[in-house]
Amino acid sequence: MQLHTIGLIGFGEAGGILAQDLAVQGVAVQVYDSLLDDPHGRASLQAKIAVMPTRLCESTAEAVRGVPLVISAVTAGNALAVAKAAATAMQPGQLFMDINSVAPGTKQAASEAIVASGASYIDAAVMAPVPPQRLKTPVLLGGSAAVELSAALNALGFATRVVSEQVGVASAIKMCRSVMIKGLEALTTESLRTARHYGAEAEVLASLHKSFPSMGWDGELPHYLISRVAEHGGRRAEEMEEVAETVRMAGVEPDMSAATVRVQRGLVDAIAKKGLRYADLEPFSWLQLADRLRND
Repeated sequence: MQLHTIGLIGFGEAGGILAQDLAVQGVAVQVYDSLLDDPHGRASLQAKIAVMPTRLCESTAEAVRGVPLVISAVTAGNALAVAKAAATAMQPGQLFMDINSVAPGTKQAASEAIVASGASYIDAAVMAPVPPQRLKTPVLLGGSAAVELSAALNALGFATRVVSEQVGVASAIKMCRSVMIKGLEALTTESLRTARHYGAEAEVLASLHKSFPSMGWDGELPHYLISRVAEHGGRRAEEMEEVAETVRMAGVEPDMSAATVRVQRGLVDAIAKKGLRYADLEPFSWLQLADRLRND
């Protein structure tokens, strides 16, 4: 499989990195993002894309037309709608790779729409934050065409691995991992904001470091975990709603996942209520954030 041209739907953090790195590999990328529908969003998107050898498309249909592979990199809340929109314009022989963090059931519904068009659907689970490793970020794949696509992507510098021919398994792995990872972010946020209020943060962190000395509680870990919530809590809350649905469909009550949704979204709302943006908080310190949310 030759991937000379790729359609990309969504030009956020992950989509922008994919477009930039694929262009370096000589792959032509044609992009559509819903920001184009907003005048202010259009201007910022045009400025962002102007520095890349990437073609901006006016619709999902235009972005998917004539390419062997379409990558969907939107928010969890928009993933299914985007798949359905793409399906109306896709043709037999094309592949739709869904890297969005959604429940297996959501991926299966998206797959049904894509397969009905004659195209093939690839369930993709991105298993770590994209910015540090970029194309080398581990990605799990599932679907009947996953083996062939994995070889083609890895030839371009990706780090994909096929885990199943069934759609939903790769997503389930990601969702179950997120119960732990996003939950740890939420627990850290709630614990340390409370500890800071009582002036107890140094002792709390010392105790955590003593119990888990290899994790970095005495260093950058608390800043990193809380920064992920502060910067991406809205998107992560959407993902955790999909995680909760994954848990619920397994016959388990998603008590922890539902609470994580509230903490992730709650911190973002608290920051916005103070009239702050994440850029205002850089270089990020969870201590300074806790103080600003309490005292400003």
